[in-house]
Formats: sequence, C-alpha cells, structure tokens
Amino acid sequence: MSEEIKEELISEDIDEVDAIEEIEEVEPETPVDSEDEDPGEPIAPVEPFIEDDGRSWFVVHCYSGYENKVRHSIEQRIESMGMQDKIFDVVVPTEEEIEIKDGKRRTVERRVFPGYILVQLIMDEDSWYVVRNTPGVTGFVGMGNEPTPLRADEVSKIMNRMEAEAPKVKFNFQPGEKVRIRSGPFNDFIGTVDEIDIERAKVRVLVSFFGRETPVELDFLHVENV
Repeated sequence: MSEEIKEELISEDIDEVDAIEEIEEVEPETPVDSEDEDPGEPIAPVEPFIEDDGRSWFVVHCYSGYENKVRHSIEQRIESMGMQDKIFDVVVPTEEEIEIKDGKRRTVERRVFPGYILVQLIMDEDSWYVVRNTPGVTGFVGMGNEPTPLRADEVSKIMNRMEAEAPKVKFNFQPGEKVRIRSGPFNDFIGTVDEIDIERAKVRVLVSFFGRETPVELDFLHVENV
C-alpha cells in the first residue's frame, strides 16, 4: 500500500472519530431545545392547591324590615338542628351613614339590600330545607328553582362596603334645588345648589349678593331644604 493511500485512510478515520464526538456532544442538548419551543412565552408559576369544602355564599330573600329577625331565627335553627357543619354564617349587609336632621349629625346603620340577607353554606337538601323553611324567608335568589351562589368578587365587594371606615353622608338636596344656609356670614340666606362633593361632604351654593350670584362652599350640616 502506498504512503498516499495510508495517509488518506488515516485522514478518513480521524474525520469519523471527530464526527462521532460531535454527535455525542450534540445529543444531550436535543431534549433541552425541545422543551423550550416558545421562549417568548413566560412560564406561569404553579398555584398551590387549596381544597374546597363546597361552601358558598347565597342571597336569601326575606320580608323587608325583618332582616335581623330572620337572621336570628336561622341561627337558632342551625343550633337546634345541628347544622353547624353545613351552615356557617348569616349576614345582614349594612353600612354606617351620617344623617343630617334639624342641623344635627347622627350616625345610623342602614341596610345595603333591604329584604335580603347573605348565608354561607354547603348547599344540599338539608341546608336548603333549614334556611328555606325559616319563618320570614321567601326563597333563595337564583335562576328558576336553582339557588345561584355569589361570585368571589361579588362577596368581596359587599364585605368591603360593610367594613368601610368612613361612613357616607346622607343628604336630601340636588343640584338646582333651593336651600337655606344655617350658619356663617350668609346665615338664613336662600341659595341654589350648584355642585355637591360627596367625598368631602361639601356643597357649593350660589347666593344672590348685591345683585350678583356668589358661590359659597358649605358643609352639608350648614344647609337645609327650603
């Protein structure tokens, strides 16, 4: 065998060894590439699984003005019928409100949904029977005969409204109406409501002063309906 042929065979053997080494280096990288087909889409974190015992909030219709009495009756039936493991809470949604009457402020508790209460329970025949047959209850709110549970965002909205730190101010006047000013340099003047700021509990009144309308900002407490 000539020297040229030997060198050619040796060169081919070296090329084959290099090719095998390249294959061995590439193979481990293949599954890594296949797992990341869309590098532009972030991988969402896995949320922890929280076991749901099936409880939900339901709206129950009752006689208006008897909400607290109905709540008390349901709570008594829960105790007497041993339903603590299926009916967990009964709530009459209320919020505090500042009422202005005769120039005086007083804080009152107002029902958010007159004629309705909220009940948290695991819905089945027994829990339905206990609530539905409570005196004063006229039925569950839902589609047809099927009670519909509230969504989580609806429950959160109601509860946040009940827990609001600053009570709302109740007033009985509207823009364009006549009011009497009860204090300050314009005491006993009659003016027209121009603007109402509910957040600040302020009202802007246009008062006729020397033939011109003058805007005056007042607290709700300092005006009254004519």
